[in-house]
Amino acid sequence: MISAAIVGGTGYTGIELIRLLSSHPEVSIDLLTSRSEAGRRADEIFPSLRGISDLVFSDLGDETLTALQKCDVVFFATPHGVAMQQAEALTQAGVKVVDLAADFRLQSLADFEHWYQQPHACPDLLKTAVYGLPEINRDKLSEALVVGNPGCYPTTAILGLKPIIELENVQAERLIEPRIVIDAKSGVSGAGRQAKLALNYAETTDNFNAYGVTGHRHLPEIEQGIEQLLSSQFSHRVRFLPHLVPMIRGMFSSIHLELTEAGKAIDWQSTFEDSYHQEAFIDVLPAGIYPDTRSVRASNRLRIAVHQNNERSELTVLVVQDNLVKGAAGQAVQNMNVMFGLDETLGLNFAPIVP
Repeated sequence: MISAAIVGGTGYTGIELIRLLSSHPEVSIDLLTSRSEAGRRADEIFPSLRGISDLVFSDLGDETLTALQKCDVVFFATPHGVAMQQAEALTQAGVKVVDLAADFRLQSLADFEHWYQQPHACPDLLKTAVYGLPEINRDKLSEALVVGNPGCYPTTAILGLKPIIELENVQAERLIEPRIVIDAKSGVSGAGRQAKLALNYAETTDNFNAYGVTGHRHLPEIEQGIEQLLSSQFSHRVRFLPHLVPMIRGMFSSIHLELTEAGKAIDWQSTFEDSYHQEAFIDVLPAGIYPDTRSVRASNRLRIAVHQNNERSELTVLVVQDNLVKGAAGQAVQNMNVMFGLDETLGLNFAPIVP
């Protein structure tokens, strides 16, 4: 059995990790940490865990850090800046690290310091970290010691663009114009479990608003995904605008692209189907069928629809996922499976919840 620990297990991604790993046939959760809830049982805080977990949260002190070094894998479901303080000691002890925050996502130190307002604590380890999108980085993940779990919005954006950028690289010509517009929406759980006035029921219900209008920290991650992860031969300008919608779970990203004359000659429906036909968690919907967020609720599945309008030179890619599963904890478990040579779908191959 793989011995796992979860640092920061009281947030929404933390509880999702507990839920998923508790039913994983090859994993034992041996340690949970929380500074705010140390000494309390997990099922006391989350009654949904009664009969599933009897673990008690520990504080992140010296004894706990020693115990973490005895685990096989440590998941950090913590705020930005925590994992990078502990990752070097853990990897030196042979422990694999999966960080669900942003400490190991951006390879540019300047971008990290600009968007997260802190210097990076272990830049040398950052250089060895693998960006955790299995559908693109599977080979590198199998050898990784440290994985930066992608942000939820970048997961939808990069996977929504992957077949297009890859085909441009193969044909060595522009198939879309340089301007990419990503209009994205997320449920309120994406903002975390902490109490904030702007996220309480009276503020979010019957309301719909944009945020990060002047710039959002997921933008450089999306740009990095296009330029480095997908190795685009061409420059692209990305306009990314997120919105908060009055639902708990779910994410919907609409990607708007303008086709070149060469791009209009491509059957994009077939291109997407061919690109993802072997991926267990990516479902390209039939032409004329469009996704909704409840079709992926509480699952690790990501659904994509493609609409091509050659008369208007338009290509629209619609992507939905559960922001807490494929957008966070489920993807982290998927990454762990690859890192340990397990079947990638292990512990994750369950149907979405409806209604």
